[in-house]
This record gives sequence, structure tokens and C-alpha cells, in this order.
Amino acid sequence: MAEQRKSWLRRRVETALVRGLTRAYSTVRVDPARFLLQLRAAYRVPISGYHGIFSLEIGELDVVADSIIRSGMKLAAVEGAGLGLGGLMTIVPDLGILSAITMRTIQKLSLVYGFEFNTDDEIAELWIAAASAAGVDISRELLEKEVVNKFVPRVIQRIAAQASGEVVEKWAGRVIPLASAAIGAGLNYWFVRAWGERARTHFRQRHLLLRQRAQQAVLAVPRNPSLPASES
Repeated sequence: MAEQRKSWLRRRVETALVRGLTRAYSTVRVDPARFLLQLRAAYRVPISGYHGIFSLEIGELDVVADSIIRSGMKLAAVEGAGLGLGGLMTIVPDLGILSAITMRTIQKLSLVYGFEFNTDDEIAELWIAAASAAGVDISRELLEKEVVNKFVPRVIQRIAAQASGEVVEKWAGRVIPLASAAIGAGLNYWFVRAWGERARTHFRQRHLLLRQRAQQAVLAVPRNPSLPASES
């Protein structure tokens, strides 16, 4: 009986995540221009554009990323506590809102480490990061991202399938009426924290790789032997 309930719950979670992430893809996007202003005003990041992020110390970016993740965790916890009062009856709207909060957090982390998402390639890369946050490896599908409108739905389906199995054990506790609000808050808090940390690792590693390549390119430029070292 317990296994049947978990199977039913997993199907509900997977369906809700597909719907929530699809809606997030279509309608919930962070405006890079507005977020740049927030970085400069609220976080005091001294840049005029996202290209300037690569000249900052990586530690400065990590501090901002930590703050972004904590903000998303707190927002998700508040939302989870409110809808958690309904127990499993509110799992679908809860996951829809949670998906939006999580994707906005991932988008902000992308921008913090200098990666915008204006082109199809950049949007595909954003969803690759989201898949990484969900524990899904889709590196072999990189060549298929030319048509982003076909690529993203496939990624969303795989994210939902993976995530539903990861959270179903924890979310089953929402059948307890009196504890559902606290459980909902805690689960949402954990969800954004786990996904945020994984996404941050993805973008941080990619950021450091681009820095390394840029440094190697500079070192590879041949110096003119006819000039003094100070002028080359």
C-alpha cells in the first residue's frame, strides 16, 4: 500500500514539475538589464556590463551567489509553509510556484557568473545548468541544442523524472495535516538550496574555465623579440 502511494505521488510530482518548469520556461525570466542594476546597487558589484564580471575576484562572485541562493530558499520556505497547509491537495500549485522560484534563482546565478541568456544557445546552456542542478547529465546532447524549442522540453522531462524520484520520499510527509505547513516550508527550503548549490557549481566551473582559456590565449601571443620586455 505504501509503495502504491509513493508511485502515485511520484507521478503527481513529475507531472507537476513538467508543468511548472514549462511555464517557467515560457513566462518566468529574469531581465538581465534590471538584474545588472540590482548587482550594482544592492550588491555593490563594480561593473558596467556582464563582461566586467570576469575581471572581478571569484570570491566576490561567490558571496553574491550565496546571497542569491539564500534569498530563493527563504522565499520558497514562505511559499511552502502557506500551501503546505493543504497537504497533498496543494502539491500541484506548490510545485508550479517552486519551479518558478528555482528557475529564477538559477537564472540569477547564471548572470552572477557572467552568462546571459539572450540567444538560443545561451537559453539551452541555462537549461543544461538546470539539469545539472537536478542531477541529470545531458552533456551528450549538446549537439542537439540548435533547435531550442525542441531541446528544452526534452530536458524538462528528464529533470522532472529525476527530481520526482529524489523528492518523493521527503514530500510523502505532507500527508500529515498538522505538520504539513512546517514540512512544506522545510522541503521547499531544501529543494532550492540543493538545486541552487548544484547550479552555482556548474556556472562557477564554467566561469573559471573561460578565465583559464583567456589567460592561456594571452600567454600564447608571441612577443616581438625586437622590443624590450616592458614594451612587448
